[in-house]
Amino acid sequence: MQWGMITYCIPLKDYPNTYNGKPLGYAALASQKNYNSIYLFSVYGDPDMEQWFKGRFIAAGKKLDMGKSCVHFKKLDDLPLDLIAETIARVPKDVYIKHYEASRRSVKKKSD
Repeated sequence: MQWGMITYCIPLKDYPNTYNGKPLGYAALASQKNYNSIYLFSVYGDPDMEQWFKGRFIAAGKKLDMGKSCVHFKKLDDLPLDLIAETIARVPKDVYIKHYEASRRSVKKKSD
């Protein structure tokens, strides 16, 4: 559990260099008052992955209600679960860490 959500993380023993000292979040599941959210951090900040995901979600015949990294849904049937699994599996840990490190370098450059 992190930030009040069920979270799948890359453990600190595998990647300790996070900006906040907490395990690097990979995917999470949260319950809100009027909906649930699944957070797919590998989609956030990667325009190609985001475009691929959105296209596949809509092609599955499901209505997409998406924030930056989260997909809102009311019931499990609102999600194409095979796509969720494929999205998570599509970005291996090492690739995700490289993407994360690149995003952190970008943040540092903007603040300099």
